[in-house]
Amino acid sequence: MIEFASEEFAIFLSRLALEFDDRVELVREGGGRPAEAVVIALQYQAGSKAVAVRFLDGPCEWMKNR
Repeated sequence: MIEFASEEFAIFLSRLALEFDDRVELVREGGGRPAEAVVIALQYQAGSKAVAVRFLDGPCEWMKNR
């Protein structure tokens, strides 16, 4: 679940073994084209981590159509 997002960035909680510069694919509930992103920051806390990503294909269409 995305906690915060703009057209260029998103922040979400994760328990995955993600590290700086990893590439991820975010999938929107209800379908649509996945958004590719790269990890730009991590904050570890209480067994999970907050992950900040930058969308790779420019502004994310999900955020434009809110």
